[in-house]
Amino acid sequence: MNATLLQQLAGVVALVALAWVAACAETALSRVSRFTAEDAVREGRRGAERLLVLAEDHTRYFNLTLLIRMICEMGAAVLITVACVGGVRPLWRGGLLAVLITVLVSYVAIGVSPRTVGRQHPLSVSIAAAAVLVPLARVLGPLPKLLIVLGNALTPGKGFREGPFASEAELRSLVDLAEANAVIEEEERRMVHSVFELGDTIVREVMVPRTDMVDVEQHKTVRQALTLALRSGFSRIPVIDGGQDDVVGIVYLKDLSRRVHISRAAESEPVSTVMRPATFVPDSKPAADLLREMQRDRIHMAVVVDEYGGTAGLITIEDILEEIVGEIADEYDRAAPSVEPLPDGAFRVTARLPVDEFGELFGLEWQDEDVDTVGGLLGKALGKVPIPGATVVVDGIRLTAESAAGRRNRIGTVLAERVPQEPSEAPDGRDDSLDDDGAAPAGDRRDGAGADADGTPAGAGNSPTGHHR
Repeated sequence: MNATLLQQLAGVVALVALAWVAACAETALSRVSRFTAEDAVREGRRGAERLLVLAEDHTRYFNLTLLIRMICEMGAAVLITVACVGGVRPLWRGGLLAVLITVLVSYVAIGVSPRTVGRQHPLSVSIAAAAVLVPLARVLGPLPKLLIVLGNALTPGKGFREGPFASEAELRSLVDLAEANAVIEEEERRMVHSVFELGDTIVREVMVPRTDMVDVEQHKTVRQALTLALRSGFSRIPVIDGGQDDVVGIVYLKDLSRRVHISRAAESEPVSTVMRPATFVPDSKPAADLLREMQRDRIHMAVVVDEYGGTAGLITIEDILEEIVGEIADEYDRAAPSVEPLPDGAFRVTARLPVDEFGELFGLEWQDEDVDTVGGLLGKALGKVPIPGATVVVDGIRLTAESAAGRRNRIGTVLAERVPQEPSEAPDGRDDSLDDDGAAPAGDRRDGAGADADGTPAGAGNSPTGHHR
């Protein structure tokens, strides 16, 4: 073995070792964020300050390690090729041997081994790498950035992205992975997803509808408004002038209490003397934007108006926050479950349950632009206002209106059960579910009527009252 071959082998070993270190640092840096570096500084780890400098310009130093690895890897491949071609005859055998050795070294010594170490000890490796990369970047100056600019110029699209995530979907999948590996709790994962979903949520999906509003007319006295607030448990009540489409203000329980406390004679004053101006928002406004406006303007309630200018409902800052953290119950909230499984496999659900959540109970996907709730689905299928006992089958699910509540006798709960699959035709080809005249047998006809005997729709009558925060 001559001196030239020994020098070539020594060069290969040195370059492979440097490439190993660069590949290890490259993998470790991809797993260390600025927050990790800040934690290391607070813990007083040696060399953490340099790691923080590296984390502030992560792209620059990451590409520097990539450049070092590629130079070393390509240099080692060239030396291996020269040594094999010069020492093995015929030429094709030397070339084939060089390819085999290069692939083996590149895959094992540079591809697998260092990356495994970098994944196992990301912080320690990154701190050690920062001690070399930070001064080396000063020596090389703008060279790494020039190479990045050149690479981006030759790359279609936007070039190298700044940051670890290219899309919201990547970040959400990372959150799911963190929950699967017990890094975060399931409730934390759900909360993070809710933050993203809030950006796609509009006010109409979160608001309390006008049918559930508790309001007071402006000519009512302070005493009457105070009594209504105490009985309903709501600290903010809209003030109307004749009808719910004409909201003129919002009255606060604390304002009513203060006025009565200062002067007992104020009990006979009209509520309009203590009400505050109302804030109006369109029902198509993004809920996230409204939340920021409520925080900025320090308001807790807004009146939602539809495209025709009528009152669609109310929304509070608590309603929006519940979209992120879940239901916030207070001493006035009744702990009635929205879904109650029954022993026979059926479900008792509230009429306000969203249809998509209802479909999940039976493994169905309902996309209906006309209705949002189970009560709306029942009414649409019946074609009339449902009354207790009204039954209809929708996509193999039997819906039965149960209890009614309120002055309008609106349906409160619905019984849902899967209809057993039965043959639709008899052996002779006739449909057993029909009489000879084509009508349904009397025993199978269900009362789906939604009106009283005199033809008046059930629940017609006085204006509704309900609940809102």
